Parts: sequence; structure tokens; C-alpha cells
Amino acid sequence: MDEAPYPLQFSVDYPDRDLNRVSTLFRLFAAIPILIVLATLAGHVGGGPAAVGGGVLFVSTLLLIVFRQKYPRWWFDWNLELMRFSNRVGVYLALMDDRYPSTDERQSVHLDFPYPDARHDLNRWLPLVKWFLAIPHYIVLIFLWIAAIVVVVIAWFAILFTRHYPRDLFGFVEGVIRWQNRVFAYAFALVTDRYPPFSLA
Repeated sequence: MDEAPYPLQFSVDYPDRDLNRVSTLFRLFAAIPILIVLATLAGHVGGGPAAVGGGVLFVSTLLLIVFRQKYPRWWFDWNLELMRFSNRVGVYLALMDDRYPSTDERQSVHLDFPYPDARHDLNRWLPLVKWFLAIPHYIVLIFLWIAAIVVVVIAWFAILFTRHYPRDLFGFVEGVIRWQNRVFAYAFALVTDRYPPFSLA
């Protein structure tokens, strides 16, 4: 019997078209304004005890799950939309889309996970240790991100010369981002108790 798919689903539409060379060449500079927007979101919410890096509501959610077995819907919606936005920025930086990241439209990035019934779907004590249980993933992700950065640099040259992102390289970077999202959803967004797979797929 096949195992059910992981609750978090992530994909990026492959740009099967000519990519903009100028946008690719100056990508780091072009991304500065949207990175400032993302940083203000992270700083505004992350400045208090309610959040972990990136503005995701973590400590507050952890406390409500532990003591009240609740996950407020608007907190869930905030975490989901913020993760979608930060992924659009990340995909833009990784050269996987040359359209400027939108603050609300989904564009080529598809990220979703179901709203959990905290009383029935989530173990009330597990959020206390999820961040610790995910340590093996952090270690693997360090090496995966080193490889992904090298791949993005290779893709940068490929786009400048051919105007296309090599599909195999694109799939690898997409897989690394998917892996990171699953770990983040488990350990910090706290939307599932299912341990993330060690897989790019």
C-alpha cells in the first residue's frame, strides 16, 4: 500500500520560455526592495516572543496547542501566506522565475498544507520537542543548501548564455526548497505531527 503524500505540498512551475538576461544578471540588486519588505514583516512580528525567524507565529501557537489544544485559524492563515510569500522571494533569488515576487498573487509557486484540527490531529506535547527532533534535517539541509547555491550559480551562467534554466538543476533546487518547507512546517509552523521525509521528491 502506498504511503499518503506528505501534508505539505510544494512545487514551482518550470519556466519553459526564454528568461530575461538583464533581470538574471542583476537579480541580487533587483531583489533588495522585496527583501526589505520581507525583513520588515519578520522584524515586526519576529521582534516579539510570538514568533520565530521569518515572522512565523511559533511560541504563541506552541503554547495554545499545549495548553488549549487550539490552532487559531487566522494564525494558521498568517503562517501559510507568509511562507508562500517568502518562498516566492526565495524562488526569485534562485532564478527559478524572472517575474518580480508578488506580495499576494501565487505566481509560479505552489505551497499548501491543510488546516489541522489541533485537538484530534496534533499531539499536544510534541510541539515542545519538534524543533529538537528535526536536528538531523538541519544537518542535511546545510549540505543541500551548499549544493543548491553552487547549482544556482551554474544556472545563472546557463541563463545568461542560453536564456533557459537547465531542467535537472531546476528540479534539484525545487527539491531542496520543498525539503526545507516540510521541515519548517513540522518544527516551527506546527501544522503536522508527521515527521518530514528525507527526500527531495
